[in-house]
Amino acid sequence: MRPPRFFSPALACALAAATLASAQTPPATAPTSSPLVEPWRQQLEQEEKAITAAIEKMPASIRLLSRRGDARVFLGNFPGAIADYEGMITQDPAQDAPHWRLGIAYYFDGRFPKAAAQFEKYHAFDNRDRENGVWKFFSQARADGIEAARKGLLRYTQFDREPFPSVYKMLAGEMTPAAVLAEVNQKGLQNDARVVFFAKYYAGVMESLSGRKAEGLKLVEEAVALFNPDSAGRDGPGYMWHSARLHAAQLAREAGR
Repeated sequence: MRPPRFFSPALACALAAATLASAQTPPATAPTSSPLVEPWRQQLEQEEKAITAAIEKMPASIRLLSRRGDARVFLGNFPGAIADYEGMITQDPAQDAPHWRLGIAYYFDGRFPKAAAQFEKYHAFDNRDRENGVWKFFSQARADGIEAARKGLLRYTQFDREPFPSVYKMLAGEMTPAAVLAEVNQKGLQNDARVVFFAKYYAGVMESLSGRKAEGLKLVEEAVALFNPDSAGRDGPGYMWHSARLHAAQLAREAGR
């Protein structure tokens, strides 16, 4: 998806600093439930607290609601993020159709039909972005099963960035996850970390949805490992890197890890 209008580059820098600090001073108790979140959780909490203080002075600020919603997603506080993102729409209804981040918050909160509906709205706003169709498929698959999701696949006629044409064929049942990854190599894109990230991330989610949870988790974790918070925010997948690490934590819990 396209970068959110109010995404805070400072947050990625703060996350990187927190990650470095955690490497120098290991936590007293090693996290078990979400190891991809905990090393910089304190920095995120400080960020959320600072934004909350600012919102108390400017409660109608769409920019501040957007930033706190992002911080809350990254913290795994999906109901709080939903409240902020929906608050943006209350202040300005024009925020609704392009708000794919709200769809992601719905997804991670387990509100799959609402997530699918939100991505459907985004399709009316941008009918070229296949990544939005990927998330709509994942939401519908979690709600109604893969076959129903395939019947409801959004249609695209224009070329989107790699690797989304092949990812979309995977969703339609025309390619396997392994074939998507192989095609990245066949096209000579194996050194493009962004392309490899999205191929592994979404192939991994598809594997998991198909019942191959261990294989899916491995691929998503490999996608996350391609970047750190700093590189992800600077020249990587940005918001979607955080989504991937949250997805990895979710799949790990479902696998009993």
